[in-house]
Amino acid sequence: MKKDIVLCGVGGDGIVSVAKIISDAALNMGMELKQSEIHGMSQRGGSVFSHLRISDNAIFADVIPEGQADIILSSEPMEALRYLPWLNKEGWVITNSDPFVNIKNYPDIENINAELAKLKNVVSFNANETAKAIGARSNMVLLGATIPYLGIELGKVEKAIVHIFGKKGQDVVDANIKAVRAGFEKATKK
Repeated sequence: MKKDIVLCGVGGDGIVSVAKIISDAALNMGMELKQSEIHGMSQRGGSVFSHLRISDNAIFADVIPEGQADIILSSEPMEALRYLPWLNKEGWVITNSDPFVNIKNYPDIENINAELAKLKNVVSFNANETAKAIGARSNMVLLGATIPYLGIELGKVEKAIVHIFGKKGQDVVDANIKAVRAGFEKATKK
């Protein structure tokens, strides 16, 4: 198995946490891993992204070449568009449809949705709304929606959540697992 994933969003959306969970699950499966992230703007609402490469073979670079990403996981629709040049032709975009409008010239959401609709493989839904309904964070809902395309079983991701958030208490673990399951259901619902 080999997956190249671009995780992107706005500072404070929890993209780095999602990358840690995927990484933990992959490492526990004995996979090779390389990660590169930029999160210096996290306190300013700026663009945040991470390249995450997992494989059962050796990986020699941590940056995904343009046109090679299998998945773009985005916490915000404009950020999904920003990273489309990295997506391969058969790749998946999993994105929150609820925009985070933090700039004056934010593109019209209808135009963004029209561009996303042109893609072959897209899962787009209001992850903020789903998360709010269950008292969770949208980054975990989006992680759950990514699992069917990730090549890592839901149970392995849940074990990674326990490992990473266990020290914060069972309530935090349970909330995150509930959010991941809600996102998984959104992506697999026909």
